[in-house]
Amino acid sequence: MPSKSPNFILILNDDMGYSDLGCYGGEVNTPSLDSLADGGLRYTQFYNTARCCPSRASLLTGLHPHQADVGHMMDNDDVDGYLGDLNAQAVTIPEALKPAGYRSYMSGKWHVTRHIANDAPKHNWPLQRGFDDFFGMIGGAANFWQVPTLAEGNNRVDPLDTPDDFFFTDAISDRAIQQIKNHATDHSDKPFFQYVAYTAPHWPLHAHEEDIANYQGRFDAGWDQLREERLQRMIDMGIIDPSWDLTDRDPDVGPWADQPHQEWEARRMEVYAAQIERMDRGIGRIVQSLKDTGQYENTVIIFLADNGGCAEEISEEWGNWMMGKSMTELTRDGRKVRIGNDPSVMPGAEDTYQSYGVPWANVSNTPFRLYKHWVHEGGIATPFIVHWPAGIEVKGELRTQCAQLPDVMATLLDLAGAAYPNERAGLDVKPLEGFSIAPTFKDEDCDREVLCWEHEGNQAIRRGKWKLVLRHPGDWELFDMEADRTEMHDRAAENPELVQELAALWQDWADRVGVMDWDKLCAMRDAKQG
Repeated sequence: MPSKSPNFILILNDDMGYSDLGCYGGEVNTPSLDSLADGGLRYTQFYNTARCCPSRASLLTGLHPHQADVGHMMDNDDVDGYLGDLNAQAVTIPEALKPAGYRSYMSGKWHVTRHIANDAPKHNWPLQRGFDDFFGMIGGAANFWQVPTLAEGNNRVDPLDTPDDFFFTDAISDRAIQQIKNHATDHSDKPFFQYVAYTAPHWPLHAHEEDIANYQGRFDAGWDQLREERLQRMIDMGIIDPSWDLTDRDPDVGPWADQPHQEWEARRMEVYAAQIERMDRGIGRIVQSLKDTGQYENTVIIFLADNGGCAEEISEEWGNWMMGKSMTELTRDGRKVRIGNDPSVMPGAEDTYQSYGVPWANVSNTPFRLYKHWVHEGGIATPFIVHWPAGIEVKGELRTQCAQLPDVMATLLDLAGAAYPNERAGLDVKPLEGFSIAPTFKDEDCDREVLCWEHEGNQAIRRGKWKLVLRHPGDWELFDMEADRTEMHDRAAENPELVQELAALWQDWADRVGVMDWDKLCAMRDAKQG
């Protein structure tokens, strides 16, 4: 292990399925991430928490989302756990690393505060949460050419004041590179933590035509054949056990052969893939900047996604609540943006606002069930890559140990030799929920025995090989994750005592971290709005 504290680059991307990357079996051209995987480790059982802002809150604080007051989204429900704003007793990674001498930088999507206006309170903007430099967006989604909640430091930026060739994925990469170079010039005596939070490939489907052209015809075989082909590649890579059944095509999606708009459908996936490739190209430039500044060998690079593939289908009515938050009415040159998944409008250009929807999210999450929002494997399983030339001896290996978002903070503090603080701003902080996964670098076990999740009433707990999971408002299902990680064979009926035991264990966790009954919360919200 190196004697000097390592640098950290934590790269998070947005709404990408488990198997989209080339190094996880997908069709997308991702040579930069593939190279990091070849030179590092790929984890097959790392988990996020099914939704963008709860995942970000958990990742940044080492707590479960409800403990950080982001139990759902960025709404204030006037109940602890659901305030839509990081609480004062949650410590962020940069805040925890600062006493150990680290400088911290962020480029990308924040999305852990409801206060997004320029004149709003900024106690939970990045600079007030430990970062020394910030460029990105405060909100949750955006037109890639015009970002309504764009900000630099503590100030909002008018998207029309950005360069004519502005594209958010590139801008995130550019600022990250600038931060790395500036650190090497001005603060080379200190280690750094950098958080690079891409919005790609979150809707809208926006990409450059030259990037989309790289995938012309690649998805013409359709989702049925592509899921089978992707599964076989995953089996060949050792990521998926060949004994696990491929999940059924989503019941709301018909066979590819029966689709009346195949050209439009294929185009949706082409644009989505182009979004990921553009991000991967930026990651390659970030890695090169580390090499150029002599910081590559002792930098720990971690890559993951915030939730599984997103099955949300955008309709024209979405514009009523997205305007000014994640979209603009007009393009930079004054054309009206066409909102909704209309097969007569090919996605990709700035004057469109579409998503890739249920069928392609089903492909993205191959071979798992369900999507973003849910806590079946399709909603919470993420690719997870760790690369550290000076600290990880083996190259290109897989790791099967289970871990989840709070473990990232615990691992970084462990590697940095930094202590988790007992207080913040004069208040006692909530204890760190994570476990360091550093022992897994040598393929040893870490201390995590139980993993729990909740989002929108969807519930899950995993202990050892058993996972108990509920799709709200349904019943508990029980799966043997060693024999059936694709969750195709419910074992609940034959194991009632185990179901009861795990359900009680989940409830103990839910009570401890502040999970509220989802139906009760929704009723309160309806009464408040009514």
